[in-house]
Amino acid sequence: MNRPLAIQELIKFSPDGAKVDAFFGVPGRTFPVVEGPHATFVWRGEADGVTLQHWIFGLESSSSLARVANTDLWYLTLDIPHGSRVEYKLEIHRHGGSQWIEDPRNANRARDPFGANSVLQGEGYEVPDWAFPDDDARSGMLDPFSFHSKSLGGMRHGSIYLPARFRKTRLYPLVVVHDGSDYVNFARMKVVLDNLIHRLEIPDMIVAFTDSPDRLHEYANDEAHARFLTEELLPDLTGRLPLLDRPQARCLMGASFGAVAAFSTACRYPDVWGRLLLQSGSFAFTDIGKRNRRGPLFDRVVEFVNQIREQPTAVSERIFMSCGVYESLIYENRSLVPLLDATGMQVKFVEARDGHNWENWRDRLREGLSWLFPGPLMFVYE
Repeated sequence: MNRPLAIQELIKFSPDGAKVDAFFGVPGRTFPVVEGPHATFVWRGEADGVTLQHWIFGLESSSSLARVANTDLWYLTLDIPHGSRVEYKLEIHRHGGSQWIEDPRNANRARDPFGANSVLQGEGYEVPDWAFPDDDARSGMLDPFSFHSKSLGGMRHGSIYLPARFRKTRLYPLVVVHDGSDYVNFARMKVVLDNLIHRLEIPDMIVAFTDSPDRLHEYANDEAHARFLTEELLPDLTGRLPLLDRPQARCLMGASFGAVAAFSTACRYPDVWGRLLLQSGSFAFTDIGKRNRRGPLFDRVVEFVNQIREQPTAVSERIFMSCGVYESLIYENRSLVPLLDATGMQVKFVEARDGHNWENWRDRLREGLSWLFPGPLMFVYE
């Protein structure tokens, strides 16, 4: 059996702690140890057991690390496809209890509204360079806004992105983003916009980052939310900002339930939103019977998607969809693509070796935005 070099090195250990120290002291060694398609997770410490908790749909979510005999060193090797990015935690078992921790030897972290996870960057994966601040890219402005919605019966808050070269005498396309604060905080979307505009990959654009205090209700095919976006927010923005007045210049986008909200709004108001950017959409449906295996939160989503599947209709011009192959939603997203494409809408679908998380959605922003709104550079080289 051909074992990864890291494992060959590990299993040679005796109780000699100096050898264990030497393993961790190899210059340039990072953790997990990635060797081609093999990734070896390592933890050191006294415990009754250690398990890897990962978010790869289709694999056992909890995998046990093995202990190197007579040491306090634990390891597990998994085969990870090229280009993969995997978020995980380690679960340490002691004295009948357990604690989930981030990998103390891995500096790569991904943050989301619930905290942070460690990140395995498999061979072939790199954080895109356009996701980092660029000193040469002029910074756009983020201005907060508040809006009282009659449809939703209360205040809604968010921020408006204006490009660095914003001029009131020019007209701009508009993108409205669900879960806007999370896109800014966890997907670096302002940085991405600054960079892609600077590189001429997308045109200067105005972006409205919106948030909801009750997203699981308002984003689940809610008529009031769709009315708020289309009959209240859009006219308000159009009245005070220099926006292009045509469907091709208006885009709704979101991830997970936010993608459902974007698509269902476009379905309620066909030919208003000419562009859609849908990431890891929670497009649950039922093939046989009416039972929804995902629980009552998805009931209205299932009803909506079942209707779309029964009678697909063109509601926009271009739709960019993306989903991670390590998500439980990959089947639903894949199955929706040919149905939408058959209506005459232009549909582009991209899969990634990643999961249901903000950095997956960040990594697809360049391809999605530049396909929906190609800038001067993209027009030249496409």
